[in-house]
Amino acid sequence: MSQLQLPPARLKGCKKEDKPYVWDVFRSKYVRLTPEEWVRQHFAHYMVNHLDYPKSLVVIEYATKINGLDRRSDIVAFNTKGSPILAVECKASSVKITQDVFNQIANYNLDLNVDYLVVTNGMNHYCCKLDRENHRYDFIKEIPRYSQL
Repeated sequence: MSQLQLPPARLKGCKKEDKPYVWDVFRSKYVRLTPEEWVRQHFAHYMVNHLDYPKSLVVIEYATKINGLDRRSDIVAFNTKGSPILAVECKASSVKITQDVFNQIANYNLDLNVDYLVVTNGMNHYCCKLDRENHRYDFIKEIPRYSQL
């Protein structure tokens, strides 16, 4: 897998039928190691190990409903009251971050209603904060630590 602009994560892998799998500590199971999963795992570990998000409050592939359709947000962080506070959309490192990617996570946020959205391909990371008063998203320089939310 490609080198990412994230700290290395200690991932445990295996092969099943000649396909790579990775142990997902958040879902407590092996999952197929795709280029997008590589980014998702590294970013989730970055959140927990470097930004101090409690592992128990980080959910991978969180189910949402958008216009009656089942969707899954790549990573959602929750506060201690069980409310979502930050959502992350992950793409493979070879995928460019475009307006369509931002539109995707903004649509997910219709259901999640979080204040912070992050988009990453493992190489570039963008974070924005919802400005509810002015009905817009403002880009911020850093992904907030858990204690800042």
